[in-house]
Amino acid sequence: MRPGGSQRIPRPHDWVAGDPAPWRDADLSQLHSFDTVIERLSAHGARAIETEAAQQARPSAVLVALHPGDNGVEVVLTKRASHLKNHKGEISFPGGRVEPDESIEEAALREAVEEVAMPSHDVALVGELDHILTVVSSSYIIPVVGTLPYRPRLTASENEVEKVLHVPLIDLTRDDTFREERWVTPYGKMNVYMYHLDDETIWGATARVLTQIIRLSVGV
Repeated sequence: MRPGGSQRIPRPHDWVAGDPAPWRDADLSQLHSFDTVIERLSAHGARAIETEAAQQARPSAVLVALHPGDNGVEVVLTKRASHLKNHKGEISFPGGRVEPDESIEEAALREAVEEVAMPSHDVALVGELDHILTVVSSSYIIPVVGTLPYRPRLTASENEVEKVLHVPLIDLTRDDTFREERWVTPYGKMNVYMYHLDDETIWGATARVLTQIIRLSVGV
């Protein structure tokens, strides 16, 4: 397994390994085709969560910004600043709470502009991915997929973001990178996805969204 950096993961002591990567026998070359990935993501019908807990949670929007790179399709991620109250130092998508006077799409773009100076005028919105309800922070997260025809030059906001990452999707499928873990928590049993990079670990809601992106892109 790759080093994964120094981030502290609050895994329970009795966690066990889950299933192997669902794409282990798939044609991963499709992650090099920007058109194929975008076509498959845009065709997906996002699943909403219609529970009482979801209705009571505060809606948040994140921008899943995808662009072509030297090694196929890349996704824009951020490392949250270490002084933040919640999820400090974690890898996430640009995003945040939806204000009362804005749409989900407007919130996703606004947050991306504020956090990484995303050139929103060049972002084409192509749809949503499955919605996620987080138990600990009681957030209802709506991932909005946006594309850019080039790799944007982004600048991290010192107040919120420590650094910006452009991660090739194909890099996340390496045998030494993905792991599924099974946790037993006070909130029940959970299947948790992990992506161990050379210097960071992606987990939680961000890893769940990335897993869906890869699965949809390669058809598994």
